[in-house]
Amino acid sequence: MDSTAVVAAMGLAAEHGGAAGLRIESVASVSRLRTVTRLPIIGIVKRDLSGSRVRITPMLEDVDALAAAGAQIIAYDATQRERPVSTAQIVARVRELGALAMADCATIEDGKQALAEGAHILGTTLSGYANGDLPEHAPPDLDLVRELAAMDAFVIAEGRFRTPNEAAQAIAYGADSVVVGSAITRIEHITSWFSEAIADAADAK
Repeated sequence: MDSTAVVAAMGLAAEHGGAAGLRIESVASVSRLRTVTRLPIIGIVKRDLSGSRVRITPMLEDVDALAAAGAQIIAYDATQRERPVSTAQIVARVRELGALAMADCATIEDGKQALAEGAHILGTTLSGYANGDLPEHAPPDLDLVRELAAMDAFVIAEGRFRTPNEAAQAIAYGADSVVVGSAITRIEHITSWFSEAIADAADAK
């Protein structure tokens, strides 16, 4: 499914379904979507780095490429883990290029630092992922949504939102918007949820 043509088709399907924006990984896919939609695009680049667990838009050249491809919002890992470029440098470059910086946070401390550095948007994207201790089938972190919203920030709830009811809860907890990822785009995950539920029900007969 990871081809620009498929991603573009999925993006247009999401737009037709009422999506207010699209979060897109890779410069090539951002560039492709920019030619077919006017929706705001949150662009990211994922990298597997040696010596760092940071994956989301870790380099300044990633920021440059995403902005050039047409991303109006650029999301980055806002945790303070070992990283090749500081979060302050990432935010400064995003702002320099005229885009909005979305801080993918794991904790309230990440959010506070991101705002101090000039981020425009706080996301709950990395809650439970930064330390690698997330339980299987963990629910969304609505508490972090509420904590970030209490800082009078623009908050995008993201991470493990699998149902419309969970997305609605995020708004009730103070989020301004909600990113839904796997529950819309990853067919293998969605299929596994149904498959596991059916198998469990069959075993319980």
